[in-house]
Amino acid sequence: MTGLEKGGRATVGGGPLLLGVRHHGPGSARAVRAALDAARPRVVLIEGPPEADTLIPLAAEEDMRPPVALLAHAVDEPGRSAFWPLAEFSPEWVAIRWAVEHEVPARFIDLPATHTLAWGKDEGAGERPGEGVGDGDGAGSDAGSGAGSGAGPGSEAGSGAGPGSDAGSGAGPGSDAGSGSGPDSDAGSESGPGSDAGSGAGPDPEAGSTAAPAADADVRIDPLAVLAEAAGYDDPERWWEDVVEHRGSAEGDAFAPFVVLEEAMGALREAYGSGGHDRALVREAYMRLQVRAARMEFEDEVAVVCGAWHVPALRQKTAVSADRALLKGLPKVKTDMTWVPWTHRRLSRVSGYGAGIDSPGWYGHLFAAPDRPIERWMTKVAGLLREEDRIVSSAHVIEAVRLAETLAAMRGRPLPGLGETTDAVRAVMCEGSDVPLALVHDRLVVGDVLGEVPQSAPAVPLQRDLDRIQRRLRLKPEALERELELDLRKETDAGRSRLLHRLRLLGIGWGEPAVSRGSTGTFRETWRLRWEPELSVRVAEAGVWGTTVFAAATAKAEADALGAQALADVTGLAERCLLAELPDALPVVMRILADRAALDTDVGHLAQALPALVRSLRYGDVRGTDTGALAGVAAGLAERIFVGLPPACAALDADAAEEMRRHVDAVHGAVGLLADVPAPRHGDLRGRWHSVLRVLSVRDTVPGVIRGRTVRLLLDDGELGQDEAARLMGLVLSPGTPLADAAAWIEGFVGGGSGGGMLLVHDERLLGLVDAWLTGVPADAFTDVLSLLRRTFSAYEPGVRRTLGELVRRGPGERRGVTAAGSGIPGFADGLDSARAAAVLPVVRLLLGLGEVTQGAEGNGVDNNLAGVAG
Repeated sequence: MTGLEKGGRATVGGGPLLLGVRHHGPGSARAVRAALDAARPRVVLIEGPPEADTLIPLAAEEDMRPPVALLAHAVDEPGRSAFWPLAEFSPEWVAIRWAVEHEVPARFIDLPATHTLAWGKDEGAGERPGEGVGDGDGAGSDAGSGAGSGAGPGSEAGSGAGPGSDAGSGAGPGSDAGSGSGPDSDAGSESGPGSDAGSGAGPDPEAGSTAAPAADADVRIDPLAVLAEAAGYDDPERWWEDVVEHRGSAEGDAFAPFVVLEEAMGALREAYGSGGHDRALVREAYMRLQVRAARMEFEDEVAVVCGAWHVPALRQKTAVSADRALLKGLPKVKTDMTWVPWTHRRLSRVSGYGAGIDSPGWYGHLFAAPDRPIERWMTKVAGLLREEDRIVSSAHVIEAVRLAETLAAMRGRPLPGLGETTDAVRAVMCEGSDVPLALVHDRLVVGDVLGEVPQSAPAVPLQRDLDRIQRRLRLKPEALERELELDLRKETDAGRSRLLHRLRLLGIGWGEPAVSRGSTGTFRETWRLRWEPELSVRVAEAGVWGTTVFAAATAKAEADALGAQALADVTGLAERCLLAELPDALPVVMRILADRAALDTDVGHLAQALPALVRSLRYGDVRGTDTGALAGVAAGLAERIFVGLPPACAALDADAAEEMRRHVDAVHGAVGLLADVPAPRHGDLRGRWHSVLRVLSVRDTVPGVIRGRTVRLLLDDGELGQDEAARLMGLVLSPGTPLADAAAWIEGFVGGGSGGGMLLVHDERLLGLVDAWLTGVPADAFTDVLSLLRRTFSAYEPGVRRTLGELVRRGPGERRGVTAAGSGIPGFADGLDSARAAAVLPVVRLLLGLGEVTQGAEGNGVDNNLAGVAG
């Protein structure tokens, strides 16, 4: 008698052993392992794309560590892709590992990806217009990176699933009670194998649901909610934990949970049918054909691991011809398939996709903990909080465990679940605060685990080159976001910078530039790195540009330059080529840049383009790049701006004037850098720019905000004396100037973050002019200029505002007295107060290790010691 015959009553009428599961459920995973151990089948059939059959042996590799995912993508359109994620606690992964360890054939039996990807392409765009790459609703796709809008066959989409949905169908063998899913938990956009994914997309019967008791074949339901409601539970997840996770198998019978589940799913499908959609029926027809083929080869010693919702359909007696008729004429597309790393975060709704589970880290703990899971979990939490310098003792752990158990008893639950443990952690370890609790949720409940795939797994050539570079540069992909500080003077760091910039140019956003905290030098770079699973799709997409990162980035840069619409786009691309060190692409980009610059007559466009070009020139010294051609183009661009700026500043409204003021600031900074770069065409760029600023500062047709800004820039550069600046301010603040224009001039001169507040603090004449003008504004006109003045002064630092207020309160006479007697700033004197300084000298010398204070006559000791400290 075979193992299946011994457990024959689990098959409900004989035939293959059908194990209906909840995807990503640790309880289902444990139950599947127990059932396979008891039945010992000769073949294991698993819901998933058949093209991946050749990849199953890789699961035995030492370097294969879940979470991982099967990735299928169209050969001619790599962005059209689909994922089938598998965690360590996924029943399908357990089935694969069991088959490999027992040397039993394992096969995937869902509809092939060649159909699901093509199906999504043909129908998805019409179903969900306007959605593109990364929508998570592609055919057969769990992440759906560009796999078309509208969930395809096998794409069990939606959070909370309907009939035909591998989401939330009630009772699964030992399945964990994650959020938003049932026994065949393909809820959410990244669920189980068979691409149980998509975010409620398309007319898939597995796409989203609401509980509905009506026996209507066209109504989408959440089977988990229906069964929980029948049991008297308001929360389907609590019901699932109580009846499955905390109960286990019925008296050691490994098959009993599957029998109960199949009966429940049979009743639901009899009541609700397939939800009125054809795609689930097509998938199930293909699966039935594969099960028949396996039975012809292995008789009834066949085990099938699939979403629980499909079990009644696979048990159904149908004619072979009828199943084949459903599959006739399906579209096809050539596909490639491989394993890629996955993350716990991508299994969680926190990531924005929704995999049917909110707590992959918690699920992994439940699956891996051999005993005492609550005690072990509280110990993990305590360890994390201690790493964050929170005081958590063993007593806290003991008390948290007791509280969780007490809460479970009070709530009538057999054992504490995630809700009880969370409440206990908040009360005992977090002192009622949700701030540290958010950290626990992020790091432990969700987690940042990143899987690994062996080097022997198939990959596009570009991925191979990227892996090689990552190993050489010791830059390992990680799921947890981290900051990377680079010193471009070091060879390894320069190589890392080149790689990250090249990947960004290819659209592979592994790293994002960040502001450097330690230095502002051009030899410093700071990056924020996080490897997301969908980046594997981006690598496959970028493979069309070349077989190496360098070649692909070069080809992509050239193509982007040819297709760029705006001059600023080309200048930005030139900057990125320099950062990525693409010498072969730079000549092409520069030629297109020169052509576009020669044809573009819009001063605003030229002003937008110049700063990026000049910034690029700064990288030559650090990166050893020849920027001579770039300097020449930048100088020519600057000359055209000098000529065109005065007429372009005439007769502008308020919004256009403010935008042009920003352009003036950007060009001013760019000219300052460009003037320091040696180039034949530069000449006296700074001098010519100052001449342009002088013209703008006195031309009446130029808006006040621009005139005020040009006066300030000339003053800061030493090209305008304080007397002349005061004269110009006096003219513009005279009674003959319109109030709005005068207020705009002040905004340009001392507004925002230009440091104008300190200028007013230290120059009493300018402050007096502003004060006199402001006090002379008529009451009926004051509200007209109030918004401009508020914008001007509200940007000052609080200390600057206080000082200005104090100076204004003192009045003109007292301000002059203060200026004459001292520094002009309240609280500051002209000279050193020796007595006060002597009081701090002992502490200063002690800190610096300089010994005792040497006293001199008449306070000279203070001066001498200050000189010593300074020395």
